[in-house]
Amino acid sequence: MPEGDTIYQLAQRLKPLEGRTITHWDARVASLATTDAVGSAIERVWPWGKHLFWAITSDRGTDILDTHLRMDGTWRTHAAGSRWTAPEHTARLVVRVTGAPDPGVEVELVGHDLGMVEMWPADLYEQRTAHLGPDPLGHDWNVPGRWERPGRDEAVARLAAERETSLGEAVLDQRVIAGLGNVFRAELCFLLGVHPAAAVTVRDPAEVVDLAARLLQSNRDRTLRVFTGVDRPGENTWVYSRQRRPCRRCGTTIQRDTLGGATTVADPRAGQERLIYWCPVCQPREG
Repeated sequence: MPEGDTIYQLAQRLKPLEGRTITHWDARVASLATTDAVGSAIERVWPWGKHLFWAITSDRGTDILDTHLRMDGTWRTHAAGSRWTAPEHTARLVVRVTGAPDPGVEVELVGHDLGMVEMWPADLYEQRTAHLGPDPLGHDWNVPGRWERPGRDEAVARLAAERETSLGEAVLDQRVIAGLGNVFRAELCFLLGVHPAAAVTVRDPAEVVDLAARLLQSNRDRTLRVFTGVDRPGENTWVYSRQRRPCRRCGTTIQRDTLGGATTVADPRAGQERLIYWCPVCQPREG
């Protein structure tokens, strides 16, 4: 499931695109149907939470490409002209560039099943990203940047303000902390010993934010997310997707239910219920 660590790793893989020239542009979404970036240079690629941004520069100025994988999206890279590894009808954006990584080879990037594809002038960046909260994998997490205080302190303040919200909903709200998704929520709540539906006030907001940040930061370079300390598939999570199986800590059967989704436009599943997992003994519901 794509979350902040996934997008961070994707941005790192696409870093060789920086400085390369776009030779082919095929946008298969209505909002970009009339766009053409051929001849433009990819100036920069970077993540913010679950969003991946490209700065694309031409003699007309700089535009920002903003994509979101949502649940099923992927970016795949091929030698230009080679057979795709995913169905053609799922392609939403097809881009060819020269010189990445070999100056003599043309590379094709295909965004399949992208949940969101937008492009807008760079001077709208602050406005179009105003809904995003601090990212624990961002450069300004520990120092002032977009906010007057470090991103970590901003996230603590934002979480503390969600006093009427359940902890499970608040940590998925991308306005509070950018990058957390359902997997991280399940494991975070278990490690805190808190039921996802418990109120935000059951734990010190700083404790929650710092643990969430550590979980994202420790997994940003891993191909397999690890929460238990065991990096073997099937043994790497405490509760996520382990319903009807025994808790690794106490042996009680792991439960699954639903909890309302984050009510923010930054979350593509806003307002929808999402699955929660918990151990009834290790995470007793308040009251």
